[in-house]
Amino acid sequence: MYNNETLDLDVSKLFAKVQNQGLSLRLLCIKSLFMRTIIIDDIKKNREVLLEMLSDFCPQVEVIGEAEDVEVGVQLIEELQPDLVLLDVEMPSGTGFDLLEQLKEISFEVVFVTAYDRYALKAIKFCALDYILKPIDIKELIQAVHRAEKKLAEKKSKNNFTHLIHNIKNKNTHHHRIALPTQEGFIFIEVHDIIRCEAEGSYTQVFLKNKNTIFATRKIKGFEELLNDYNFFRVHRSHLINMNYIEKYHKGEGGYVVLTDGTSIDVSRRKKDEFLERLNSV
Repeated sequence: MYNNETLDLDVSKLFAKVQNQGLSLRLLCIKSLFMRTIIIDDIKKNREVLLEMLSDFCPQVEVIGEAEDVEVGVQLIEELQPDLVLLDVEMPSGTGFDLLEQLKEISFEVVFVTAYDRYALKAIKFCALDYILKPIDIKELIQAVHRAEKKLAEKKSKNNFTHLIHNIKNKNTHHHRIALPTQEGFIFIEVHDIIRCEAEGSYTQVFLKNKNTIFATRKIKGFEELLNDYNFFRVHRSHLINMNYIEKYHKGEGGYVVLTDGTSIDVSRRKKDEFLERLNSV
């Protein structure tokens, strides 16, 4: 049986509880606005510079830990479950790719931080992942953090990391997978399935072995840079071809090639000598 005094006391307790819960919820909301971030770099000075830049220019970032090698980095990630990892590529104890390979799950965003390394950059770009170069440019850091923030909200990058690890582990480049950016997101295909690419203004039509075509939101120049080491050659300003699918070459002013899918592609005059040199080396 409740009397008025008991009722007043219970109401007061309830009000206090709601107030405390409200405070907790507000703190939780404030905390969720921050990207919980780990910095992994073997050089202490690099970590200090990055920490200072983030503090000054990226207020949405909360650095919750630092690591100087792969082993500690893996432990820290599994323990703290960050939203974002700023990850050095080359470390004495292994690469950033080695670290990702050791994780059971990648539920966070990664921005690779690296000195110029052609192989590493191509591997990262191939899977449409993000990076910034050392020495770090503040503007590039801010943009990379904003992109990570957007990807976190859209939960977009998990497959990209899976394909990156696949490519790093698979020494046979024939089976490497490339991310094709489209208006809906990304489509991952094996490089050897591409017969040719054709420029469509700022976009590219990618023609596949199975006769499907993908409309990619990347300029043909971008594909040329990524696929040059995979025996692709830009025979014309509008055409990039997979040399493995050439069936015939017909001589002429520039000449033209016939591919296995029956397509004829002109070779520009200025590209003819370089093309024939490549053709003879295949």
